[in-house]
Amino acid sequence: MEAHGHGSSGPTAEAAVIDLLLVVSELVTNAIRHGRGLAGFEVDPVPEGVRLSVHDYSETVPSAAYGPGTLPQAHEGSGYGWPLIIRLAREIRIEHRREGGKTVSVLVPMT
Repeated sequence: MEAHGHGSSGPTAEAAVIDLLLVVSELVTNAIRHGRGLAGFEVDPVPEGVRLSVHDYSETVPSAAYGPGTLPQAHEGSGYGWPLIIRLAREIRIEHRREGGKTVSVLVPMT
């Protein structure tokens, strides 16, 4: 794969972008399906990668959020989101928002 534009691109960079997109998709889907809706979304590039913050309207902290990242044994239509997030992201934080709901923030490495 040839490099185009600024920075490097190649298999490693492409894989990092795919990981980032998967984490974004899972966090937003979780906010919509389990968090009573998406209340906000922030993306902050940092030297270590990309920090994502997703705000929703639920104060419930998912039990799988701090789990081992083990994939479910059988496919039942859900249950893959948090294991993917745990495997692909770092520094997972869940904080209650003053106005209600919560913010899930993660760091996705881009290397």
